[in-house]
Amino acid sequence: MISRRALLRGATGLAAAAPLSLAASRPAAAAGGNVPATLATSRGVVPSGVAIAPELPLTHLSVAGAGSVRVRTRAGWQPWRTPSGCPGGRDGAAATGPRALIPAAGVLDYEVRGGGVSVVELNTVDGPARAVAAPQTRLPMALAGQACPPYLSRAAWGADESYRMNPDGTLKVPPAFFATQTLTVHHSGEDVPVTDPIAHVRGIYYDQAMTRDFGDIGYQLLIDAEGRVYEGRYSDPDRLPVFGPAPGADGLPLMVNGAHVGGFNAGNIGVCLLGNFMQTPPTAAALRTLTVVLALLAAATRLDPLGTTAYVNPISGKQATLATICGHQDWNRANPDAGATLCPGDHLYALLPAIRRNVAALTRRLPATTVPARR
Repeated sequence: MISRRALLRGATGLAAAAPLSLAASRPAAAAGGNVPATLATSRGVVPSGVAIAPELPLTHLSVAGAGSVRVRTRAGWQPWRTPSGCPGGRDGAAATGPRALIPAAGVLDYEVRGGGVSVVELNTVDGPARAVAAPQTRLPMALAGQACPPYLSRAAWGADESYRMNPDGTLKVPPAFFATQTLTVHHSGEDVPVTDPIAHVRGIYYDQAMTRDFGDIGYQLLIDAEGRVYEGRYSDPDRLPVFGPAPGADGLPLMVNGAHVGGFNAGNIGVCLLGNFMQTPPTAAALRTLTVVLALLAAATRLDPLGTTAYVNPISGKQATLATICGHQDWNRANPDAGATLCPGDHLYALLPAIRRNVAALTRRLPATTVPARR
């Protein structure tokens, strides 16, 4: 059994011995310093067929509803888009309907088509400074001879922890911990390229924690196109993401519950790659990091990357039988209650058999790690 302290110390030493070349390409937004507050204006349901001028300079539009949206930039009106983002939902609630978080820097106007489409305007880069960002580090997990991907904690990407709180200071959704049964791969689903991934993660956080009322970001981890890992759902105050402060009765770590598959979250770790992979595959850097992350999670929880899991939600009793490493859309195939989706996109979904084999090969080279009680 590897102690929590040894797990972190081993990762630190390994990072020094085997750095990844993409560490030098971190964006300026990850270099530390003040973090801008996210500015948001909820427009509610907006009229169809009317050009709307945003009330603030945009970085994103959060769009929900069975309709479509187009934006106007200096180059003119862009094509109509149907909300195609990754749906999700909390346990005990139905999966959310069609929605999208659209990168919208430079957008002058927008227009929706269809009834009942609601919009929230976001700016994640120009708000007043509210905190000091932590530096980018290395993913704090032991890798036994493998390089650690670059890693941004919640502090490093600028999570505003007040989004998790009610006005009286209580938590909207207190962290809950469960034994890990499955690992689910997602894409975030934007049709527009993500040019500032750190600002985009802040947008996803606001959209899911505030607009969609998940109480926090739904995923446990996120990965950008350059292979950086972002801490998602808050677990506890220490440096190790995903897992809670104490192991289960079997000595294995307990994962913090998220909100990435409607009704099927407890025991299910969600890893989201930023991008839309319906038309193109993920970058090689993102796939390398995804393989390492899934191998680490499988080793820590002693899951078989090539196995099948008879999943049972320990909260609701809902069941589904599917691959232990699966795509979001597999949940709908296994149980329609999970909600319809094409996530993680045709190109990434087609790669999952090879990813499972690569994860299994890497996992065999890793020690079975556990995360015992808080150090």
